[in-house]
Amino acid sequence: MATHFTPEALKFLRGLARNNDRTWFDPRKALYEREVKAPMLALIGEINAAFAAFAPEHIREPRKAMMRIYRDTRFDASRGTAKRPYKTNAAAWWVERGLEKTSGAGFYFHISPKETVIAAGAYMPTPDQLLAIRRHIERHHAEFRAILANKKLKAAMNEFEGDKLKRPPRGFSADSPALDLIVCRRWGVSATLPAEAALEPTLLKEITRRFALAAPMIHFLNAGIAAGAGSRPKVLKTKVREEEY
Repeated sequence: MATHFTPEALKFLRGLARNNDRTWFDPRKALYEREVKAPMLALIGEINAAFAAFAPEHIREPRKAMMRIYRDTRFDASRGTAKRPYKTNAAAWWVERGLEKTSGAGFYFHISPKETVIAAGAYMPTPDQLLAIRRHIERHHAEFRAILANKKLKAAMNEFEGDKLKRPPRGFSADSPALDLIVCRRWGVSATLPAEAALEPTLLKEITRRFALAAPMIHFLNAGIAAGAGSRPKVLKTKVREEEY
């Protein structure tokens, strides 16, 4: 039977959202390990097995794919926010092999007290990757549009919204036939399901079906990154306005 979570997992995450501190977490760490971490690692292993058919280069050791529950709190005080040492979701990220220390395009999943999210794309590409992807899209925009227009993909997931430049990025013409795509800072798709979807025996199927549909887009974006690897443009060696990228 495919792995899924129990109501205790959501109950723990809801409690953590209300009591985000060590005093509450430490006595319940064993509960976290049993009801959240263990099933997440098992689920990642099952997703890895599915990746063998459509994205083998994204298979990752479960403990490396699962994201830490501990937050970086170093800047909370300077931001005027209360110190919150824990994330209130359990998440996993599958980046392409070789891009683990950067960003690139990949697959993402999380459960939280409010939602179950299944996503895929290049969410925070580095400046080099951003330029490489834009150049790749400009050269092959018809192919990318066809991928995004896939009816099954559109029915299962929504494109990322917002986060676009108001003018063409440096080095690109306002007359570019791909302008609507290259003004984006990120590319991808996502599906937001009820939190209770994580409790269903169909969870693995819901995730892998959407990941398989999004795989052509991920392969396209990472092909652009690979094409741009090894040649950092001179424009990136100088300080530029944020809006240019």
